[in-house]
Amino acid sequence: TGATAVIVEHRVEVWIDVATRVVVLDAGGRIVADGAPRDVLEREGAALARAGVWVPGHEPSPVVVAPPTPGAALFGAEDLSLARVPGRIIQAGIDLTVTDGDVLAVTGPNGSGKSTLALTLGGLLAPAAGRVHAHPVLADGVGEEPIRWRSRELLSRIGSVFQAPEHQFLATTVRDELAVGPRALKIPDAGVAAIVDPLMERLGLAALAAAHPFTLSGGQKRRLSVGTALATRPRVLLLDEPTFGQDALTWAALVELLDGERRDGRGVVAVTHDERFLSALSATRYALIGGVA
Repeated sequence: TGATAVIVEHRVEVWIDVATRVVVLDAGGRIVADGAPRDVLEREGAALARAGVWVPGHEPSPVVVAPPTPGAALFGAEDLSLARVPGRIIQAGIDLTVTDGDVLAVTGPNGSGKSTLALTLGGLLAPAAGRVHAHPVLADGVGEEPIRWRSRELLSRIGSVFQAPEHQFLATTVRDELAVGPRALKIPDAGVAAIVDPLMERLGLAALAAAHPFTLSGGQKRRLSVGTALATRPRVLLLDEPTFGQDALTWAALVELLDGERRDGRGVVAVTHDERFLSALSATRYALIGGVA
């Protein structure tokens, strides 16, 4: 049609056969490369990869320890049916178990019910049929059905990261956003700071401590949302597209962070399309097929 498209993208291999020009910015916003895509990648590929650009042939290799032997069962689903709208079943007959030290990856095409499954497992959406039940090591005296738990009971047991990060932001600064959960658990200010400050460093958000969460980039918002789940140290992490919007360096850092969480005895459930993420963490795959959501 003669239209010009400007695409903002980390993963250049998706566009390399379509784009006619690539412009690369460094962390300070300066142009460090500009030209025909293959020329730029051949000339500057290694340097760009070190800066975080996803360059074919220079993909990141996060430092991941061999997965531990799965431990105690934390929670599971039995003959579970999913529905966003009452009476409109998306998926049925779901049976799964999440154990500590496990990474369970929920995969499937768009609309198959992956995000609905995450919300249902997380006690935020009622099962249409069947049940989600916590084992005693996770329930710890609050009953076995997460949908019946109070918000404060969920905070220390199941941490959820939504598909759209903005849907869970409550505060006006990055620092205060990470502090919401710990403060809800009545942790003293000194203890909150001891949680929040290291998290900001690990997530690459320390320089943005005073920024409003809604002003962050898409990748920064995703890392902040993961941080809000980590801040209350739950036994289970439910993450919807945890690596979305990440450059190669922040992607590798997130993979290493989640590897550390599972080695600390947490169960991780990740809704994802990211095959590299699945491979890096040797994740167990639970595939949803079809669906009408």
